[in-house]
Amino acid sequence: MTARLGRGVLWAFCALVGVWLVAPALIVVPLSFTSKASLKFPPDGYSFRWYEHFFSDPAWVSALLTSVEVALLVTVVATVLGTAAALGLTRARMRGLGLAQGAMLAPMIVPGVVLAVGTYAVFLKLQLVGTLAGFVMAHTVLALPFVMIPVAASLRGFDRRLESAAASLGAGRWATFRSVTLPLVAPGVASGALFAFVTSFDEVVVSLFIQSPYLQTLPVKMYASVTREIDPTIAAAATMILVLTTTLVLAATFFVARRSRAADQ
Repeated sequence: MTARLGRGVLWAFCALVGVWLVAPALIVVPLSFTSKASLKFPPDGYSFRWYEHFFSDPAWVSALLTSVEVALLVTVVATVLGTAAALGLTRARMRGLGLAQGAMLAPMIVPGVVLAVGTYAVFLKLQLVGTLAGFVMAHTVLALPFVMIPVAASLRGFDRRLESAAASLGAGRWATFRSVTLPLVAPGVASGALFAFVTSFDEVVVSLFIQSPYLQTLPVKMYASVTREIDPTIAAAATMILVLTTTLVLAATFFVARRSRAADQ
């Protein structure tokens, strides 16, 4: 009886914390459907006018497409580099490995504005400010740690005897990695790719420094809009970001769970 009561209290506390964390984001959803030209909760009426305004405004649509393009490119680059870095960090036997790992994880620790100022100074000299390549490079630096961590965790729990067995049967290093290692650590790689996409798609601080009037991501456009006027179009954009990221997280969770069940069988 006492144990059951304790579990009930624990579940209730977890539910309360979950509501506390999620509620501020969910409030944006009804705000995006308001019929008024102001952000008021709860709305007096409901309408799709702000979604129509979003997709009829070339500036908003361009910012959305830029964010998607940059995020997809960053996902590919960061996943490849992060997986390679995780392999090196988990397999290498050399001095200074801990220092190298700390350097790779630095973007998670260094304040965003500090990293943004440094990035802007370097990119200004290299003429990368306001370019697609500059956005991809800057966002890749931010996304790399979020790829390395899950991939490294998968590799540390990986049975390396399977690689030895493949090598004993004549498989080379690349063939062993492609047919043995990569399929078994695929859930970690998929999680890293998801984090890379979300990190790039949501990033605003560094993007504010390296943007140009001709190339803005959606978060930068939202920030610029809210500094000029209070327009519910921002709520519509925020809702679409929320739906997109939630869908990706649920899809990745389903993929990892499916792979885990297949591995157990």
